[in-house]
Amino acid sequence: MNDNPAERAGQDRDASPTTWESFRRFADEPPLVPPAPGDPPRSVEERLAYHSRFVTVRTPAVVKTLVEVRTLMALGRYQQATARPSLIVTGPPTTGKTTTLLEVGRTWHLAEQAQASRGASQVPVAYLLVPPGASAKALALEFARYLGIPVSSRMTQAQIAASVCHTYNTAGVRLVMIDEIHRLNPRTSTGAEAADFLKDLTERISATFVYAGIDVTATALFSGTAGAQLAGRAELIDCDPLPVAARTSMARAGGMGPGATGRGRRGGDRSRPGDGRGRSGDDGDGREAEGGSAGSGQGTGARSSGGTVGRNSAGGGGRSGSSAGASGGAGKAGGTVLIRPFRETVAAMEMALDLQQHRPGTLVRLAPYLHERTAGRIGSLSRLLRRAAITAILDGREKITRAGLDAIALDHLAEEHYRPRHPARRSPRANTSARHTQ
Repeated sequence: MNDNPAERAGQDRDASPTTWESFRRFADEPPLVPPAPGDPPRSVEERLAYHSRFVTVRTPAVVKTLVEVRTLMALGRYQQATARPSLIVTGPPTTGKTTTLLEVGRTWHLAEQAQASRGASQVPVAYLLVPPGASAKALALEFARYLGIPVSSRMTQAQIAASVCHTYNTAGVRLVMIDEIHRLNPRTSTGAEAADFLKDLTERISATFVYAGIDVTATALFSGTAGAQLAGRAELIDCDPLPVAARTSMARAGGMGPGATGRGRRGGDRSRPGDGRGRSGDDGDGREAEGGSAGSGQGTGARSSGGTVGRNSAGGGGRSGSSAGASGGAGKAGGTVLIRPFRETVAAMEMALDLQQHRPGTLVRLAPYLHERTAGRIGSLSRLLRRAAITAILDGREKITRAGLDAIALDHLAEEHYRPRHPARRSPRANTSARHTQ
């Protein structure tokens, strides 16, 4: 496999992994890792490619979803006659729902791959998108397309469904992930038939179904008989914008610290998803005010999947860089701990930057500003920091500054959240534009 990230960037990287071959390439590709001390400097093109793709940060939503999926898969493993329990990851746009789904799929795929010598699934994971205005037959065709099941124009929906169920069970699919589930509308006859079709598949395919969609409780998804059946079988995980700070129980805080995930360089132990085993990450820098530990606390452990960007893991046995361990909070009070998930996410992303002049801690200190700019949405935050890093490389500054961040226009949702709060503040971009029109 090509180890040059700049060259890998053009090799089907952007193809949606909605077939088995493309998903397997996505899951097997070594995730990007930040430079380690002593590594030779990367070229400009390599660093541009690196920041274009960037690391995946293991947020609290990813950690919780991994744990819940593991539990539901064990719960439904031997269930035969009725639909297995399912899971829906929901939240506003740009809060990381698709990333959460894909990270769970990648983690499970790698865990099954590691167990292959003991008879693990041949095709452990399926990932599909609900087409706009999907009918039951359109969904059936998406299921068939993922595994390359031959379908002729003369086949009925029932025949396609029978072929899909037989092939998925024969291939050993154990986790089916369906994105854009909010596109289903059971209030229409077509949407109701599609929802019924999904319910039928959950009873005939021996797999756990996990869905993702935008604010599903505010859509028609749970309406009507078909929607009510889905609501009665699905647990919801809210993938909300990250708060600046929140108080949670100490038991739950153990896995809240986000960190950049991935196997890094190949090799190393891989444990089962969500078991928290593995070696700890690097020691912390002790600056609790700058976000504490940014390590992943659950999932595959700090290094059980390798390459985790974070100072420590609650699942490992190393030393923590903050008094609150993986929570990175301000301390304990009455059995609870104050966590700062947004600040920790910023810290994890900052540690992953590959800029020659950037001063560590700059972005952590700007966390309140970054939260205002992005409304706490992980997708907006990632785009902002990636664009800032690429701009810093291209203009030769090699560092991210507040002025540089101010000059970047974000998505409309983020801009609508930020700009009305600061009507008198004009970015350098706006000032330059005004001067040119005079």
